[in-house]
Amino acid sequence: MQAKIIKTETEYDQALVRIDELMDATPDTPQGDEFELLVTLVELYEAKEYAIDLPDAVSAIKFRMEQQGLKQKDLVPYIGSKSKVSEVLAGKRPLSLSMIRKLHAELGIPAAVLLQNQGADLPVIPDGLEWQGFPLAEMLNRKWINFKGTLAKAKEHAEELLAAWAAPLGADALQPTLLKQHIRGRNNGNPYSLTAWRIRVSLLALEQDIPVYASGTVDRGFMSDLVKLSYLANGPLLAKEFLLKNGIHFIVEPHLKTTHLDGAAMRLPSGAPLVALTTRHNRLDNFWFTLCHELAHLSLHLDNNDWFLFLDDLDCLEENGVENEADSFASEVLIPPDKWRESGLDGASTTAEVKSFAESQRIHPAIPAGRIRREQNNYKLLTRLIGNGEVRKLFS
Repeated sequence: MQAKIIKTETEYDQALVRIDELMDATPDTPQGDEFELLVTLVELYEAKEYAIDLPDAVSAIKFRMEQQGLKQKDLVPYIGSKSKVSEVLAGKRPLSLSMIRKLHAELGIPAAVLLQNQGADLPVIPDGLEWQGFPLAEMLNRKWINFKGTLAKAKEHAEELLAAWAAPLGADALQPTLLKQHIRGRNNGNPYSLTAWRIRVSLLALEQDIPVYASGTVDRGFMSDLVKLSYLANGPLLAKEFLLKNGIHFIVEPHLKTTHLDGAAMRLPSGAPLVALTTRHNRLDNFWFTLCHELAHLSLHLDNNDWFLFLDDLDCLEENGVENEADSFASEVLIPPDKWRESGLDGASTTAEVKSFAESQRIHPAIPAGRIRREQNNYKLLTRLIGNGEVRKLFS
């Protein structure tokens, strides 16, 4: 018979007959080669059509208990408590990946049986990752993860929930420490909270349908056009639209409690740039400086493929090459150095003088007011000009 993929029971029977005829064929002859090929084709068909069902996971656990003379209390280290053991063995509680890992490692029960998936193996955990480090309570409260059970149940199934949540970003998304990552801050906070926030803004960015970004787009001319939008009442929203139309993802997402983030600049797995802000300081001066700072990272560092991620707490006056570059770039595009020198503005300047200068530059008064406050290190100055409480309501 002609050797081909076996698709029917009739072809399967014919192949068995032919194999029987070739049983004594000499290897490395045409008949011997036909014999080997037919045996392989038959095995493929049998694996597909006559696959042996996996034993039930609970039955496998009970069988192993009987083999090793184990009592229910002996499973507590693997499942978590006497009540959980009882519920699992009664089929009232599903096995979590954490339980499966321990039962597989300590009792030698095949992972495929516990996972109830023929040929499956346990997913690899990134080195040093601790699932309980993630701020699950706050993430559930913000509805970042769709889960209707209790917090205790969520923690029990943290690996499954978090892995499924971050899956669109690839296998390394949950890794708290990334290559070419820079975090600016006196207290970098919980790395798992930073990671969760990074994943959240990245997932939101994936929902945005924008043009392909052209490297080199963000230059001083681009930034000058962006800053002019501050002159308008809804400038921050126009800035978002401006960025999106130029292929730059833009997200506003409040920081998590154990972080001190103002903003971030990063690349998505596709290579597309993302700028994300937290509006931790709900002021227009902070919005425009942070936005320009993160875009500076895109122009100076991400476009050159030197870095992958910047996470910034701009309250920290960090002496660092890349941060100093981004600070200088942001300051210069917000107010050109020659215009700032000519203005003569300083800590003694009046509200009217600051407003007059801002009007001449067609920018919001919060920008020069914020610069004076930073340079004088006096945050009691010009409080009526900095746009307190004017940002979050635009992005609510």
